[in-house]
Amino acid sequence: MLRLLRLLLLLLLPPPGSPEPPGLAPLAPGAPPQAPDLLYADGLRAYAAGAWAPAVALLREALRSQAALGRARRDCGASCAAEPSAALPAQLLGAPEPDSGRGRTQESWEPLLLRAALRRAECLTQCTARRLGPGGAARLRVGSTLRDAFRRREPYNYLQRAYYQMKKLDLAAAAAHTFFVANPTHLQMREDMAKYRRMSGVRPQNFRDLETPPHWAAYDTGLELLEHQEAGLALPNLEEALQGSLAQMENCRSDCEGPEEQQEGEEEEEGARSQGGLYEAIAGHWIRVLQCRQRCVADIATRPGRSFPVHDFLPSQLRRLHEAHAHGQLGKVGNLSQAIENVLSVLLFYPEDEAAKKALAQYQAQLGEPRPGLGPREDIQHFILRSQGEKRQLYYAMEHLGTSFKDPDPWTPAALIPEGLREKLREDQEKRSWDHEPPQPKPLTYWKDVLLLEGVTLTQDARQLNGSERAVLDGLLTPTECGVLLQLAKDAAGAGARSGYRGRRSPHTPHEHFEGLTVLKAAQLARAGTVGSQGAKLLLEVSERVRTLTQAYFSPERPLHLSFTHLVCRSAIEGEQEQRMDLSHPVHADNCVLDPDTGECWREPPAYTYRDYSGLLYLNDDFQGGDLFFTQPNALTVTAQVRPRCGRLVAFSSGGENPHGVWAVTRGRRCALALWHTWAPEHREQEWTEAKELLQESEEEEEEEEEEMPNRNPSPEPPSRKLQRVQDKTGKPPRVREELAPPPPSRTKPSRGQARPAPLAAERGR
Repeated sequence: MLRLLRLLLLLLLPPPGSPEPPGLAPLAPGAPPQAPDLLYADGLRAYAAGAWAPAVALLREALRSQAALGRARRDCGASCAAEPSAALPAQLLGAPEPDSGRGRTQESWEPLLLRAALRRAECLTQCTARRLGPGGAARLRVGSTLRDAFRRREPYNYLQRAYYQMKKLDLAAAAAHTFFVANPTHLQMREDMAKYRRMSGVRPQNFRDLETPPHWAAYDTGLELLEHQEAGLALPNLEEALQGSLAQMENCRSDCEGPEEQQEGEEEEEGARSQGGLYEAIAGHWIRVLQCRQRCVADIATRPGRSFPVHDFLPSQLRRLHEAHAHGQLGKVGNLSQAIENVLSVLLFYPEDEAAKKALAQYQAQLGEPRPGLGPREDIQHFILRSQGEKRQLYYAMEHLGTSFKDPDPWTPAALIPEGLREKLREDQEKRSWDHEPPQPKPLTYWKDVLLLEGVTLTQDARQLNGSERAVLDGLLTPTECGVLLQLAKDAAGAGARSGYRGRRSPHTPHEHFEGLTVLKAAQLARAGTVGSQGAKLLLEVSERVRTLTQAYFSPERPLHLSFTHLVCRSAIEGEQEQRMDLSHPVHADNCVLDPDTGECWREPPAYTYRDYSGLLYLNDDFQGGDLFFTQPNALTVTAQVRPRCGRLVAFSSGGENPHGVWAVTRGRRCALALWHTWAPEHREQEWTEAKELLQESEEEEEEEEEEMPNRNPSPEPPSRKLQRVQDKTGKPPRVREELAPPPPSRTKPSRGQARPAPLAAERGR
């Protein structure tokens, strides 16, 4: 059967040597689309069997059919809405006549409404049957699992591998790039992309996105030209971006009327909750459609691969447009007129915007004579009036039917919201989550020697590091303390404990080995006798030392909590360092997903959004490479570099203002203690408390055993050890410095320790 499938599908492919159709060119022009789910399943079977050419044909046809299905529905929806017989009766758009009785009112509007709905359904059924074949959209309906797979662009992951096997590297690079745009944290694809860039047969223009809506490309080009003071060249791109955004909005709104947009869980929940009749069912379905349409504003403002939209996307485009029109070619009446149109459109969203009102007055003064015909853009007026009408219905349903609605727009007039809902909505807005609260910019704290840590000095501040909220502090560890922690890491690794990593290879590069140790794992190993308890105790004490110092330097007015502590060592793999081009840790930010193309950092999962400050405390410098470096948001331009050394702490805020990475470790073993801090007490590190309790229990057990044993040595206990115990019992971590005894010899058990499951890549230390 598979052999027959291969032969049939090979007929659909271009003959050898012919150019491959770019992007998603249809393999069978004019043919109606087939069921996307069946095509996708067959494509995966062919892929699993190694039938690369049939897999490519099936996967591409699945993508084409899915796109054609959406296109047909949108086109049919638009054409049927324009039919007079299927349009909503005009008298239904206004209020009923006051002198009409109940029976007369029902007789007048009910048949008209239902007749229009039936005619619209008939029109849609006939139109989709013409476009999609017998059965129309109902025959091609796909489930939520497949929709999610296409939304995540999973077919392109298979396509790039199949193209690679077929030696079509340019198409493989395009498919890989298309998948990577929507999945920027996919580590395997990141590695594949790096390999494609090193291949001689792949050119930079091959890395093209086959799926992203075109308004994003125009938007980014327009912003880039504005940054270079090229307002005249930016104008057509900005206008194209706005028109494309509005067109994409209409596509999204049309999709809201399709059955596949109703989530199965929502349908079941709605069916179980509502046992009403005709009007309840109509109202419930209509409310879901309106909710979906309102979400389209956020959908078109969300870049592929992101979870949160660009804030105030449409008004921000209008602001840039009116500024570009005003400054593109000063003195031209046409430009000033269009500037006025766009700034008036901004005022439709925000009537009290002082900057927009000031700009309007300036443009009108420059224009000179008044122009009565000038007003806001018609497309924006239509959008706002329609959106406000839908919001009124949704708020009415919230107030009287108990439905829910989360308004995606910050510009909704307060008068539009029913008075009974305003207080509740205001309270909900004030309950801001720590995970979504952006870090507030703070002035650099002036360094004062008020800390209780002797020997700590400020080596470089933010100004010397060419950034904001960065600092390098030396003297946090003595050489003896560094030796104790290095021995702890070595003993734990020798026992097979690599908590935080599933294997010995680095999560970021295949050319290094990684060893990770958490505070809880260290305490467990110490209690089991696998490592010395001295190192485990010092690990806890040092992490608290760093937290105290970081809070005193960056956040004296607000307490910081440890969020995660990780002792990490990375070692260069011998024989794999020649012509190495990758980094030990790629450029990233710690609490947001860095987008080097736009310079933005998206504070959303999988990033650890609750992290506010980061710290790296180094233990050694006897290795080659491995320097920490900061970059500009483009992830390319290095702004500062720090060489590790024993006792050196690099501390910085965790947001997009501090992108950083690590140069490749090309020889030796680099060890550091990575720490993250948070203002949110609910995200404090629970393992730290567990580790402290575990070590205290172990110490108490040892004391009890010593008391039960006969004391063969009548000599008194050394003062240093007695002092150590007294300090521990006070609950405060002791300050251990040169008096610390040399590290004990490593003790290993016959069985190897079991590593804990690895966290996400962003959790791993640097």
